[in-house]
Amino acid sequence: MVGVPCMWMRGGTSKGGYFLAQDLPTDRDAFLLRAMGSPDERQIDGMGGGNPLTSKVAVVKKSQREGVDVDYLFLQVFVDRPFVTDAQNCGNILASVGPFSIERGLVAAQSDWTDVTIYMENTAQLAVARVATPRGQVTYKGTAAIDGVPGQAAPILITFKDTAGSSCGALLPTGNVVDVVEGVEVTMIDNGMPCVVMRAADLGIRGDETPNELETNAGLRAKLEAIRLACGPLMNLSDVSDKSVPKMTMVSPPQAGGAIATRTFIPHHCHKNIGVLGAVSVATACLTQGSTAFELANRGAGVERALSVEHPAGEMTVVVTLDNDNAVVSAATLRTARKLMDGEIFG
Repeated sequence: MVGVPCMWMRGGTSKGGYFLAQDLPTDRDAFLLRAMGSPDERQIDGMGGGNPLTSKVAVVKKSQREGVDVDYLFLQVFVDRPFVTDAQNCGNILASVGPFSIERGLVAAQSDWTDVTIYMENTAQLAVARVATPRGQVTYKGTAAIDGVPGQAAPILITFKDTAGSSCGALLPTGNVVDVVEGVEVTMIDNGMPCVVMRAADLGIRGDETPNELETNAGLRAKLEAIRLACGPLMNLSDVSDKSVPKMTMVSPPQAGGAIATRTFIPHHCHKNIGVLGAVSVATACLTQGSTAFELANRGAGVERALSVEHPAGEMTVVVTLDNDNAVVSAATLRTARKLMDGEIFG
């Protein structure tokens, strides 16, 4: 049995396997399913943690694109089905792509800080990750903290570029700020992650329930799935029956001094936090006049605004820059990362 080089890392509030593209076998998906232990709700025969947030993969290679350091492909390995998809991006797993690229020698470390320009293959967009590299080496120790992760670590600032419509072809793929789907007003939006944003009250919930409470609400889950399946073709995503997008986000007034409160299904489990790019899309919805989130949100003022997106484990701040028409032109978030294991994995 031949092992495949792999680094297991936490990126933001997710974790998974990080591979160099050249190291993966030709039967990539079959190998990853065996490596994670899917399909099995416990993933007992693999490295997956029995949750979509811990069953993720980053495939990285040196980029041939001008001005870009590395190309990054995100793969979601389903837990309970023999399925691997590249239909979405992941901004949390992205957080460790910079450190991984430096550790594997794809990018030369600079003194103090190293900027890594990353092309995200899933959505054909760019991000720049600023990684702490004191004395020319990656460090994971620091004083930055993010909700949903215990302890502190070195900060990684990620700036996203050209994210609008990256998966759906347009920021508002239907051309409308609000549509009515299955009798519910929704805002279909894609600023890095395709999301369907709905008012929690319109789904019969408060918006402050725990993820477990929402997952056991069979009526809510059925309604969300009916809306999701109807929205998929409208968002230029075709049939989404076997896809992990769009994400289904229910919003309500902020409860802890933030900009908006959220509960998100990804798509069949309720996220215990919120995805990075999902937070960017929701923050954008908050600033889009007439959207389902607009009147509920504390939107702030000025050309640069820090919007705190509340989620079940705390909040995620998205710093957005607006143009003269109050359209979002760039977004940045603070993440942390940690190397957990470096070695070989067997499929």
